[in-house]
Amino acid sequence: MMVLASILYSEHRHPEPYLQTPAMADSPSFRRHPLAASVDLVRWLPSSSASPSERLLAASIYDPSSGPTASSIHLLPLSDPTSPLASLPLPSRATALRCSPAALAAATSSGWLHLLPPSLDSDAAVAVPGGAGFHVGPVRGLDFGGEEWVTAGEDGRVHAVGGGGDGRLVARRVWDGKGMSGYEAARWASPAEFATGGAGCGVQWWDRRKGDAVVAQCNGIWGRGIVTGMVHSIDINPSRKHICVVGGSSGTIFAWDLRWPQQPIPLSGVGLNGAAEPVCESEVWEVLFDTYTQSSDIISSSSSKILPVMMCSEDGILAVVEQDERPLELLAEACAINSFDIDAQNPSDVVCALEWESIGVLTRGRYTMAE
Repeated sequence: MMVLASILYSEHRHPEPYLQTPAMADSPSFRRHPLAASVDLVRWLPSSSASPSERLLAASIYDPSSGPTASSIHLLPLSDPTSPLASLPLPSRATALRCSPAALAAATSSGWLHLLPPSLDSDAAVAVPGGAGFHVGPVRGLDFGGEEWVTAGEDGRVHAVGGGGDGRLVARRVWDGKGMSGYEAARWASPAEFATGGAGCGVQWWDRRKGDAVVAQCNGIWGRGIVTGMVHSIDINPSRKHICVVGGSSGTIFAWDLRWPQQPIPLSGVGLNGAAEPVCESEVWEVLFDTYTQSSDIISSSSSKILPVMMCSEDGILAVVEQDERPLELLAEACAINSFDIDAQNPSDVVCALEWESIGVLTRGRYTMAE
């Protein structure tokens, strides 16, 4: 069952008129585009076009009935995501998908990293093969930091990957956990700083100016730090690089401010004794700061309020959570929402990968502030 933003401001939402209000210039819409295979991950591709119909998506597709080409990356037009413009097979299932201004990166369950041109031209694709010299097993964390990619895997390894000057990719090992902990997420904050998270390690902050070592760590808010949960996703505040948001197991979402590294801020979670209302009770697969949703309190960059955060979950919830406010539910699907992405050029538009072999496109109305 789908719940759209036209009914978001019900009796379950905050009643004060200054908050996200029902006054909209446009009504939101949601469209499902069925595909013939599983959609694991989906991302907006950067575009120079101002026309919405010309915007492009990248999606990782998995179809076990296709034999050697079971896993592939598809280039899809927003006007009709069911008709790919191009596709490129992968040797194994994609586990992470990210875009940079010049390339599309896909990491896989066999430990490979593939850098692809936006056109998916196979002749221009380069890769770092999985194995003892890189990652053994799935690479879950992947992000671009302006000069290098960072990868983090279930094997506990972290790598910085950049060009070798001869067209090849060179991977430099930053850390090897030797299987004692596994990584699920990685995110750059600056050309020198990035965050990682996973199982058994909470959230870690790395500063390469201080050597290849963790400079700060947070165990999260699971059981008030007594029980370690699983981190699935990390995002960095776009204007305040010392603040990140984390999504993980048991519906947990929290913010972490490096100025107070041992005091994570609960935004959602099960069993937090009222500290934050849970938006779901399952795995939170992805979190992103939502620059589109108007906050009730943030009026300057000096505000201590955390920006609104969008999330998707295993139990089919797409929602916006905000510190000290009730969650704002955008979708409630009958299947898992595996991933989502907010269009950086048009943040009212959100694309999501639905477990039931569909891509969903949500277009939100333009919120207006009450007088």
